[in-house]
Amino acid sequence: MPLIRSISGLRATLGTDLTPECVTRHAAAFAAFCPPGTLIIGRDGRPSGEWIQDILVGTLRACGRSVRLLEMVPTPTVQLEVEHSDASGGIVITASHNPEQWNGLKFLGSDGVFLGPAQCAMLWCLADEAATSLQHSQQAGSVVRVTAATDNHIERVMSLPAVSRGITSGQTVVVDAVNASGSVCVPQLLERLGYNVVRLHCNSSGIFPHTPEPIPENLGQLCDAVREHAAAFGVAVDPDADRLVLVDHTGTPIGEEYTVTLATYQVLEHAQGQPSAIQPTVTVNYSTTRMVNDVAAMFGATTHRSAVGEINVVQCMREQHSIIGGEGSGGVIYPACHSGRDSIVALALIVSLLQRHGWTLREACSAVPSYTMIKTKIDRNPEMPVSRILDHCASVFANENPSREDGVHVAWSDRWVHVRASNTEPILRIIAEAPTSADALDLISTVRQCLEHA
Repeated sequence: MPLIRSISGLRATLGTDLTPECVTRHAAAFAAFCPPGTLIIGRDGRPSGEWIQDILVGTLRACGRSVRLLEMVPTPTVQLEVEHSDASGGIVITASHNPEQWNGLKFLGSDGVFLGPAQCAMLWCLADEAATSLQHSQQAGSVVRVTAATDNHIERVMSLPAVSRGITSGQTVVVDAVNASGSVCVPQLLERLGYNVVRLHCNSSGIFPHTPEPIPENLGQLCDAVREHAAAFGVAVDPDADRLVLVDHTGTPIGEEYTVTLATYQVLEHAQGQPSAIQPTVTVNYSTTRMVNDVAAMFGATTHRSAVGEINVVQCMREQHSIIGGEGSGGVIYPACHSGRDSIVALALIVSLLQRHGWTLREACSAVPSYTMIKTKIDRNPEMPVSRILDHCASVFANENPSREDGVHVAWSDRWVHVRASNTEPILRIIAEAPTSADALDLISTVRQCLEHA
């Protein structure tokens, strides 16, 4: 697979495009890109991350940069450390939910947020031009190994006003961290919240026991373990632990869209009891469930939509001063902690919601209206301009005033459909959500027909 570079950083497969030279070139470019200051590095636990980390540290030091090395930690831990320190940027060694033959780099600005499109374009240009800021001095940058980053993360989450403290449930929870960066942090948080934790895949080896993306087809072992241990619920995170997916007490995945929905419920309900002259707002991307809209309406909040991509959500949240936001893939962004998707924050908020009401996870899901979401994709002719295809699609829905911010998004009072081009493949992604599967399939069918005639 070729090197993939986007607003999510760069990633590639081992033994092909992800080479020591590639890592060195992008590390030197990042040193040239960032303002003066220390850079923070963390990795998601994949064994290949160790040699990548060695190259990053060596290259950055040769460029005169001091490095704070966090070793294996969740991506949100790196983001939090950068945002709440004097660091001028950070790098996370991760390929997110991609399989084991992949790895990559995510780049953070001094605010702990991923670089935006313009910043990424500048960084890629510097890397392609082999720009460096190598130093001639004998003593270049230093290295400080930080061992308390995970503890700091948990303490900050536990201190959040919307997170309950002193919970003593005594119930059992099963955790599948795919032996990666959430192996320590997730169980420790749950124990702080009063749960007995069964560690299913939490050995920190970075060797994935199954396909690492936390979607239902990959959670069979977790579902079985929840039933075996009569657990209150099960927890799954991806390798870099920025996404959270939950399994109820029957061993049934509740669906990743419920993560941001339930976290939003807790934050808005907590905010309702706090004095404020400002109406709260929520921001999610166009492909996220409208359950978030329903929960926001329950508490008098307004929902805003952004283009897909964490940086796009964060930028919109800042513009709208949103109290919480995220993406339906299981990513919750709570600025009171830091401005990045965080499974640790999401888990603490949802547990607080359950404890506040005495609900099971399934009962919490039943507290909001439910919909059926269907996702599909179709191949497109690479010779056909994407703009022409999407223009035709938008014209079919012209009477519905579709949004063109990110492909074509059409919304009604109880359903929506979103069509957008993939950033990495010659395909179009189509996502529809409606009260029933038949309704959602009708939307998918309508879009398919209009695209065939584009």
